[in-house]
Amino acid sequence: MGRVADILRLKGSKIYSIRSDATVYEAVGAMVSHNVGSLLILDSDDVRGIITERDYLREIVLKGRTSKDTLVRDIMTIQVVCVEPNRSIDDCMAIMSTQRIRHLPVVEDGRVVGLVSIGDLVKQRAADREVEIRYLTDYITGKYPA
Repeated sequence: MGRVADILRLKGSKIYSIRSDATVYEAVGAMVSHNVGSLLILDSDDVRGIITERDYLREIVLKGRTSKDTLVRDIMTIQVVCVEPNRSIDDCMAIMSTQRIRHLPVVEDGRVVGLVSIGDLVKQRAADREVEIRYLTDYITGKYPA
């Protein structure tokens, strides 16, 4: 069973973040330039929240606000669900499903070491299943080493 650490080894542990006193416009620009759907809100290396595309749609577009006049701290999600690197992919998928979220910061010893998305989890799970199917097929067809 795959773990979050396996995903971070392949994906890398690059974290895209922004400060809570930045404008939402700056946050959207950063998400677009990095081709990501969320940014962690870090002030003094502490996780203060997360801003996602959904936050933008719900708090800016639907409420008629302007992204240039609204600060990240005014729309960010404060209750951030985090996981440890040794957490299983299945556990993370269950967390995301029940919490209705698509991004999980990965924290080790009180420090953010990465971030995984639902897409990362699905991709890893599919790769794990592919390997499993290949081994079972080899076993059934007699190609499996004795």
